[in-house]
Amino acid sequence: MPASTPRPRVTPVPCDPHDPLGLAADAPLLAAWLDWMQRAAAGTLTPMSTPGHKQRQDLTGAVVAGDAPLYGGLAAIKHADRLLADAEARAAALWGADWCRFSVAGSTHGNQAFCLALGQPGQEVIITRTLHRSLLLGLVLAGLRPVWVRPDIDPRSGLPAAVAVRTVRDALAAHPGACGVILGDPSYVGTTGDLAGHAAAAHEAGVPLIIDAAWAAYLGFHPGLPPHAIAAGADALVTSAHKTLPAYTQGALLLARTERLDAARLNRAFEATHTTSPTGSILASIDAARALLARDGPWLCARLLRGVAATRRRLREVPGLDVLDGSGVDPAKLVVLLAGTGANGNLVEADLIATGMPVEMGDRDTVIPIPTIADDEERLAAFTETLIASVERHRAAPRRPATAAAWTVRPQTVLSPREAFFAKNETVTATAAIGRVSAELVAPYPPGVPVLAPGELITEEALAALRDVAADGGRIAYAADSSLETFQVVA
Repeated sequence: MPASTPRPRVTPVPCDPHDPLGLAADAPLLAAWLDWMQRAAAGTLTPMSTPGHKQRQDLTGAVVAGDAPLYGGLAAIKHADRLLADAEARAAALWGADWCRFSVAGSTHGNQAFCLALGQPGQEVIITRTLHRSLLLGLVLAGLRPVWVRPDIDPRSGLPAAVAVRTVRDALAAHPGACGVILGDPSYVGTTGDLAGHAAAAHEAGVPLIIDAAWAAYLGFHPGLPPHAIAAGADALVTSAHKTLPAYTQGALLLARTERLDAARLNRAFEATHTTSPTGSILASIDAARALLARDGPWLCARLLRGVAATRRRLREVPGLDVLDGSGVDPAKLVVLLAGTGANGNLVEADLIATGMPVEMGDRDTVIPIPTIADDEERLAAFTETLIASVERHRAAPRRPATAAAWTVRPQTVLSPREAFFAKNETVTATAAIGRVSAELVAPYPPGVPVLAPGELITEEALAALRDVAADGGRIAYAADSSLETFQVVA
């Protein structure tokens, strides 16, 4: 659908403020949620099941408004799985998969479930080192041993490109017993790779390709966007419905083709790490977002692409300001490069928060807002002018960009993540930790890419990189001591 195509006409429906676009006709979970909410509002419900608030708002207030369980809410406890299976089958068909599950625990859960669905404990897996912590902890759960592959770094921006197909081919050739390939694409900063090439490399080696695409659920729904991973030949895909689609926080989709992945094992892995009390509200929102994408996705993605393109053009009119762009970048992603203006991204981020426009990430050289299909061009234009005003307020001497520790770490693996996680550990000072094996995961957040992972050698370089992040106002996440005065090491 061309970017100029007007919004499609839809069949008029009675105006329901809880379903303004009439999506319930194609979203069984949403329809069930609407029915439950209507009954709750009418006072015709007296549930004798969980959740404990019993749809009352006179106790803890409106914080529980809209909460409905899947089991015993959207459908009877004994039959709710049929309703959920209907919605998941519709999503599988939309993405061209033959297996789909909805998660209420985000892409974190999806990544860990896919790790559990691969190989046997002790087997190697080819996996990107610029991974989210959820994948690393998935390796701990599954007992897989990582063979790290790394992307190239763009010297102009200091940001990672995609992992090259040749890098994965070489890793597969050097490790013929590997059980699969796991990559993040698009990356946290929106860089995209040759997924068809990666799929061919994995399949030639007889193993599946799994893609963490948490940040780009809209891929494949407009000709101006790259295809999604399943369409490109990958065997599995996890994506967050809540990050770039209008779904409830924690909503995610797991999709797979089961030629190289066993459906029964996928289901066992999913259930092993998912709650047995999923909220119907999140599930219904995933279903609604899927129905919206199926019906209006091309139009909404076209609007998003126009808005991001206009923002990029406007930002580049500002002296020294630039954006990440090019053939290997998701065209709906917005990564603002500040080094040429001298402005500090931490200060710019603080300004944006103060004006009610929080962004996903700000570090010294970069600001990353997250445009989604909910953003129209006017909204993006207003944000752009606010961002520019802040940059001008903090303008200073231009500088060279510094590559963040998350992208430059070159780990020295001593133990597998699982061995280190379960090993006896002790707390030592930072100085004494150098040369010891980390028992913990330490990551600047965002982006949540570990600088230290369980089983890796703690080096002076890694410690210095983490301290630089902390000194520049960054958050050190997951460490037992976020001050970096002490570390947990293998005893």
